[in-house]
Amino acid sequence: MKLRVGVVGVGSAWESRHRLALLSLSDRFEVRAVCCDVAQRAEQVSREFHAVVVDGYRSLSAREDIDAILMLAPSWYGALPILAACDAGKAVYCAAALDLDADRLLDVKDRLEESGIAFMAELPRRHAPATLRLKELIATKLGQPKLLFCHRRQPVIKRGRPDEQLQDGSRDYIELVDWCRYVIGRDPTSVFGVTHRGSSGAQSDYRMMSLDFSSDASLGTGPLAQISCGEYMPATWHEAIGFRPPAALQVACERGIAFIDLPETLIWFDEAGRHMESLESERPVGEQMLTQFHRSVTSLLRKSTDFDDAYRAVQIVLGAQRSAESGVRVLIDD
Repeated sequence: MKLRVGVVGVGSAWESRHRLALLSLSDRFEVRAVCCDVAQRAEQVSREFHAVVVDGYRSLSAREDIDAILMLAPSWYGALPILAACDAGKAVYCAAALDLDADRLLDVKDRLEESGIAFMAELPRRHAPATLRLKELIATKLGQPKLLFCHRRQPVIKRGRPDEQLQDGSRDYIELVDWCRYVIGRDPTSVFGVTHRGSSGAQSDYRMMSLDFSSDASLGTGPLAQISCGEYMPATWHEAIGFRPPAALQVACERGIAFIDLPETLIWFDEAGRHMESLESERPVGEQMLTQFHRSVTSLLRKSTDFDDAYRAVQIVLGAQRSAESGVRVLIDD
């Protein structure tokens, strides 16, 4: 079955991920309409995919020739396209779930549950070939994770358009939290956060959190994840930026240790020694995610748990912020 889709927003990942995935999956997706706050982008997409430009996300959602909405960039309208899709009974693939206003997330979650539509939040680190292979190794050779170290270092960026990156790098921070939750396979019970602010004092240049995944009230008996996001190197320091970059994810397990560099490099060690896997032959992340979305829409079982995952990750980050302000560990409620 080919899904007739409408594109709402064309963001920074369009050329590298969404465009190529839609072209490769032309047997499963047909772009019928485009709505974008930048008219030139909308015209480019409409020409390439032989679609029409629609002036407004509500008009796009209400079209009878649209089966699903691809919300591919955050913009001024925030969660409104999702709510419009709920009203129209259209499935939603959302690349901007982690960019939504935290105050609106619970409202959106309730509306999705009421409408019963299929919803998928775009969480690319989960679907990276190296992550999927790591999950296989955890189940077969490495054993359960004990310690996770997840670090992201990037240059200072002067942000212009709001769809390029969430303020203070929060999107990266939230996605790293979800990544650790996915690898371990459950939610943390508590979080401790630390924030360092730059010379201006207004914007943080480094944030760190410690997630305790202990299953009971005693801390330190279960897996522990340390997550950090740093934005402290000037963009002009090209040599420093590329100097000894840390692994995107390091996982110490019961019977070995693994290092991931996204999207397809995995190096792991056990008693037999070093193993290096390059998973370049796997399907690109964008294709895998859209394929999963197609499967969830065309099946009889409506899936909206991805929004629960995004909602949970945002709540954990908010808990880390409260911890950084108070200086104490914060328990995470069910």
